[in-house]
Order: sequence, then structure tokens, then C-alpha cells
Amino acid sequence: MKDDYELLDSGDGRKLERFGKYVLARPCSQALWRPSRPTAEWNRADASFDREDGNRWHGRTNLPKEWTIETAGIKFKLGGTDFGHLGIFPEQRAQWKWIMERGTGNGERVLNLFAYSGGSTMASALGGAEVCHLDASKGMVEWARENARLNGLADAPIRWIVDDAHKFMKREIRRGRRYDAIILDPPTFGRGAGGEMYKIERDLKETLSLVRDLLSDKPRFVLFSSHTPGLSPIVAENILGQLWPKASLESGEMTLDGEGLKCPSGIFCRAIW
Repeated sequence: MKDDYELLDSGDGRKLERFGKYVLARPCSQALWRPSRPTAEWNRADASFDREDGNRWHGRTNLPKEWTIETAGIKFKLGGTDFGHLGIFPEQRAQWKWIMERGTGNGERVLNLFAYSGGSTMASALGGAEVCHLDASKGMVEWARENARLNGLADAPIRWIVDDAHKFMKREIRRGRRYDAIILDPPTFGRGAGGEMYKIERDLKETLSLVRDLLSDKPRFVLFSSHTPGLSPIVAENILGQLWPKASLESGEMTLDGEGLKCPSGIFCRAIW
């Protein structure tokens, strides 16, 4: 399978990554070890990003406004944002592969919350599911729609929703709409489409309670992931296990993999029926 992403090195709070033909150096707070590659190689990166004096790109002019890569069987449009993001979280690759391998076909309904640029949406739709893609950012929803076009999914059964997650889920519950699988990657802190504030330590319980009420009578899975510091796989298992005591649970760290040491980049937990 073609893979245009590669972790080249990490250490000293940084990571060196290849996205297609471009090599970038960006922050990675958990990379407390020493880099393996020489400094000169890091310095040859096409561009770098740091947060030492605010958010700053160096060498951004070496990058095109946008370019396309393929990883985990999914095509993505990339572009440097003011926050150092590119339109992809490659640590989610294992989750996208799991979604496709598990299969969500036969018209099963999948809800992807806090869906960003749509990696999980693409994985679900490529497997034949009907997908509802929700994000509070209109720009990110349009970005995800472009990714759908790149993957030949322009006419796939995907609902594109710009809304606050809680408001949308409450409306869906009132409408009697249910989903066979729900995927969510809530932010540590974020704002909804109408300026609503989301704080994971305050709001996660309500989020997952609404997820529980939205599941169909024969659910397939709930896939929860998080980049919030302090949240561990055990914490996630405890939370999901209380909500769904009859489900099988799988959890672990999400990592960036490539040459050298793995780089931890969040956690996941799956409740599976």
C-alpha cells in the first residue's frame, strides 16, 4: 500500500516528518529523548514550525499552498495552517485501517464527530457506510469535502454538517435518528459553530452520554480518541466500560511510526459489539 507519510526522527521536543516530497520539523512535546539524526539533516527540512515566540513557520515559502499525499489507502489535501497543522493527524492511520478492515458496509450508519479533515469519514465511506461528518469549522468541513472528491467519494452518501456537536446530537435524538457506529476525537478545548465553548474535562461525560443515546439497537462500535495530556488508555477504558459494560474494549496509545523511536501522540479506546 502506498504511504507518503514517514516519521524520520524525533527528539528534543521536535519531530521530523516526510509528507510526500516535503520534509517538515514541528513540535512534539513528549519527545524528551535525543534525536537520532544529525542536526544538519534537521536543518535541511523544507520548512519548520515552532511556538517559542508565538506560532511561527520558518521556510513556509518552500511549501506549495497545497499538495496531496496518500496514506492508509486514503488521499489527503495538505496545506500549512497558522497553527502548524497540515490537515492530517497521521497518528490516526492505525484507526483508519481498523475502520476499513472491520468493515462498515451494507448501508450502516456512521457518525463522525469533531471530524476535522475527514480521515475516519473517508475510511467509513470507502467501506460502504452511510456517514454523517460533523465539525464546528465550516472551513474544515469544506476541506473534508475536498478530500472526499480526491478519494472518488463526491457522490457517496455523506452528510456534511457544520454545527456544535452537543446541539446536533440532541436534535438527532429528538428526531429518532440512530447510528450503528460513532467515532469521536473531541478537543481539549474548542469552540462550536456558534461560539459555544467545549472543555473536555467538563463536557466529555455529556458527549459520551449523548453518544450512548444515539447508538442503534445493534451497534458495531464506538471509537474514541484524544490528544488531551493526562488522558490515558486506562482512563478511557474506565469511562467507556461504565457506559457499555457488555462491550469488548480495546485501547492503547496512538503513535507516529517510522525510523527509530515511536512517538506517542494521543490515546484511543474502542467499545466493540
